[in-house]
Amino acid sequence: MFNADPSSKPVNTKLPKEITIMIEKNNLVMAIKTLASDENISMDEAKIRIDAYETQLKVKQQQKLNTIANKQGIPSQAISFDREPETEDKSDKLVKNRLKVNKTGKSFKNLQDGVESQLDDLGYKKPLLPYWVKRLLVIAVVMAGLFWILWQVFG
Repeated sequence: MFNADPSSKPVNTKLPKEITIMIEKNNLVMAIKTLASDENISMDEAKIRIDAYETQLKVKQQQKLNTIANKQGIPSQAISFDREPETEDKSDKLVKNRLKVNKTGKSFKNLQDGVESQLDDLGYKKPLLPYWVKRLLVIAVVMAGLFWILWQVFG
């Protein structure tokens, strides 16, 4: 690195290990304060060095993600740190004769469809009567039988 002022001490481009740990844990304020106090530099200089390290770290992570994505056949445009998360339209207007579908309703329907498709793939066929209906029928038959026996004995 070129140093414009030869009388000043050389700039250390490598950060100490405890500072890098603070940066990786997103404790940036503490990292800046610690770096400034350890090396007797201003907060602005410490912030510039930490920002440079952080961008270098993000570039390395993006390169690793891209290589993994390329190995798995995923396009590299699908993975990036720069994209903003997609926001859903949040209109709270009430419309007459229309039910408002919430996000959880959609996700439950998606889950239900996914489970049904998995069962279809396995070749599972739904029974004619659900299990709970069979259970209720057995209980009703047993109660009717006990009632008939008690009617014959005491009636």
